[in-house]
Amino acid sequence: MDEPDTAAILPGDVLSSTSTDDDTTESSGHNDDADVPTTRSVRPPLTCSLPVSVEPVMFLSMFSLALQAPLSTQYLWDRISEDLGYNGSKSSGCSNGSVPPDPLQTEVETLTAHWNLYISLGGFSVGLLVVPLLGSWSDHAGRRPVLIIPNLGLALQAVVYLVVMYLKLPVVYFLVGRLLSGLSGDFNAILAGCFSYVADVSDRESRTFRVAVLEACLGLSGMLASIIGGQWRRAQGYINPFWLVLVTNLASALYAYLFVRESVLPDPSTRLLTCRHHKAVWHLFSTGGSSSEAGGRLHRCKLWLYMLCFFLVVTIHFGSRELYVLYELSSPLCWGPALIGYGSAAQHLAYLSSLLGLKIMQRCLEDSWVALVGLASNIIGLVVFSVANTTQLMFTGYGLCFLFMAATPVIRSKLSKLVDPSEQGALFATVACVESLCFLVGSGVFNSLYPATLYFMKGFPFLLAAIILLIPAGIIGTLQCLDRRRDHRDSTAS
Repeated sequence: MDEPDTAAILPGDVLSSTSTDDDTTESSGHNDDADVPTTRSVRPPLTCSLPVSVEPVMFLSMFSLALQAPLSTQYLWDRISEDLGYNGSKSSGCSNGSVPPDPLQTEVETLTAHWNLYISLGGFSVGLLVVPLLGSWSDHAGRRPVLIIPNLGLALQAVVYLVVMYLKLPVVYFLVGRLLSGLSGDFNAILAGCFSYVADVSDRESRTFRVAVLEACLGLSGMLASIIGGQWRRAQGYINPFWLVLVTNLASALYAYLFVRESVLPDPSTRLLTCRHHKAVWHLFSTGGSSSEAGGRLHRCKLWLYMLCFFLVVTIHFGSRELYVLYELSSPLCWGPALIGYGSAAQHLAYLSSLLGLKIMQRCLEDSWVALVGLASNIIGLVVFSVANTTQLMFTGYGLCFLFMAATPVIRSKLSKLVDPSEQGALFATVACVESLCFLVGSGVFNSLYPATLYFMKGFPFLLAAIILLIPAGIIGTLQCLDRRRDHRDSTAS
């Protein structure tokens, strides 16, 4: 087993015995095939014998976020309803439409949506500046601070939310808590740190699967939080679940401090507040990275094309996910809470089936073809959703999407292999910001498109999403064919 694969699980004294050989290898020049850093690991205060590294950090952080997001929206609804004197409930999605909407309910819905938008935009705008800064800084200062600091910021946000709930302060303080979290990097910085860490400690062959494991952690933690959050709020209100959010973020930061071995040799002279880090991100996408100066144009084109694929795929994921519940609540499906829960569980279970499918397909297919199979699964499922008018057909769509998450780990891995080990943090920080932008674009576009197309085809947004996914499928397939042709030409020439 290569040393990068064992860096996360072997004790420091085992690795230190080989550090001299590693340093000798470093001095001989850059090794493009290894594509992993050859620095010594920094030992944490405690060691963990389990073959995991940053997976618990990702799981705990995503759990707290998935638990908090729907609860904060529901709290905003209840507080705004209380302030406006509205004590009714939402009308059924399957009503006959003959009863005109309550103007007070419309005002509550509008204000809740606006505050959600303000809070999301506030966190995104601050994170757009902070996350690239932290990501590029982690390439020199180490990954562990970028795993610890954002979790502490999210814990501070939970404290602010708890104070608002206990004292019934104005909901504008939710925005204050979100801005404080954004200043520490928010969840996007954790995403960047975790994926950069996996790129540090994995070789080219195992990287795609390691990235897929992290994405499976996102799905499983989201499913668990969805199951717990709604039932707990109904039983005990909002405050106790938010205490769990606080504890989970603190536990994630503590785990990163105690058990995560540093994968980058820290440079004590590296400063955080400098324009150098943002320039590193610009250099990455304007020149193709320092590892590709000979073929800079090719690497730059690949970076931009794979980033476009990532943007389109993730935007479709976020945008279509926003519509599933609306589609299921309304006629002709008219699902109740139980069926909606089953549908959500089926959607999250696709993270596990995608991980298993990716592992099996990698035995006989290259990564690009695995991504195309995942995109085909997603496209077929979306086409079925667009015409689903029965419960059986809707669950058939969920079943056909069982590989829909196989594409994004491949794209992340492809991006990672295009840059130097010293640029992984800058790359994944940019990817995290793009992912946040995908959420805003997907949510805005699909939530606007759905009511605008109800009069001629209720499932048109799903059909449009399936058509859009043909673009990244074409790009990935074309790049793979070009790579194979170039490799064949090079092997023939040699």
